[in-house]
Amino acid sequence: SYGHPLAKKYNLTDGYEDKNQLKGFIETHQAMLKLNTIITKTLNEEGILTIAIAPNNFLITSNNEIKEINTKVLSRYVEMDIIPVLYGDPVLDHMKGFTILSGDQLAVVLAKKLRAKRIVFGADVDGVFTSDPKIDKDSKLIKVLNVNDFEEKISVKGALSTDVTGGMLSKIREASEAVKAGIEVILVNANKEKRVEKALTGKDVKGTKLVLS
Repeated sequence: SYGHPLAKKYNLTDGYEDKNQLKGFIETHQAMLKLNTIITKTLNEEGILTIAIAPNNFLITSNNEIKEINTKVLSRYVEMDIIPVLYGDPVLDHMKGFTILSGDQLAVVLAKKLRAKRIVFGADVDGVFTSDPKIDKDSKLIKVLNVNDFEEKISVKGALSTDVTGGMLSKIREASEAVKAGIEVILVNANKEKRVEKALTGKDVKGTKLVLS
């Protein structure tokens, strides 16, 4: 991860404590911007018009939750067929001074605000499993996951509490809010060719679909 080691080094998630963290805030932002630039450059070279936009330019959080957000610029780019590429980033926070905003939270908030039809989360595994598929050969893919059941099982060990990608648990927690708002959510393996494309276009694809009973 480009930004995670720096964010951890300077303890940015807990908020502003001393001036040394300000250097970390900037370094982490620059690292994430570098990664974003690589991604947008690659997409543009493939004929997909994209533009990098830093989240700290258009939103502010309060105690780690997005409270103020201006989506007008994003909407205008979309209207012009230019895809804004966003990412998790250090952002200003009313309560903490600053914090780290997750890309997962940003995706859900934007989907709800912009009335998106679906969200596709990409990971390095095929979806949510009964146990960590990287270490358990007998783990099974959960093709349909009820977010109500998941909420009840979050604290138990095994299947649903295993954070198999370093971010799967967080993804499901955030995605649950989108499902409750009527937005389709599916988790797929972004390393497998065509799976993200199929999921985005509503085609049948291997992964985990989140549902609300």
